[in-house]
Amino acid sequence: MSRIGGRLKELGLVLPESLKGPPGLVLPFPWVNVRRDRAFVSGHGPQEADGSPSGPFGSVGDSISLEQGREVARKVGLSILGSLQRELGDLDHITGWCRVFGMVNCVPGFDKPSAVINGFSDLILEVFGPEIGRHARSAVGVAGLPLNFPVEVEAEVMIAH
Repeated sequence: MSRIGGRLKELGLVLPESLKGPPGLVLPFPWVNVRRDRAFVSGHGPQEADGSPSGPFGSVGDSISLEQGREVARKVGLSILGSLQRELGDLDHITGWCRVFGMVNCVPGFDKPSAVINGFSDLILEVFGPEIGRHARSAVGVAGLPLNFPVEVEAEVMIAH
């Protein structure tokens, strides 16, 4: 078993299957776009283990608490890891997390998007450790996200073939 695969198992984490979106959803882009030693990860939302979109749905600061938002961001991390696993074949190919851009669907005036996206960053650091897992990051509040997700994250990672 790979090092990262073993770490996921040790933590009791399961990577979701490919996204099973609603009927008629067309996505004219790849989830992961590999270019030489980089993998660019398209924006992901939270998923259940079977690949279906995961709730709760809505805005942080309204129907979703800060803590629920943080848990959703953690699920988004698992969604991204699932896509990277399918594209790269093994998460051990990731040599470094470069940058993360987190978007939080939130009410006007919500000033804690960074606290929500910490759920994602904490997962990556827990799985990959501080050397490979550390990353530059932005976290912004937005007025809405696809499928009414409370969190969406995109990323860039360095890879070795």
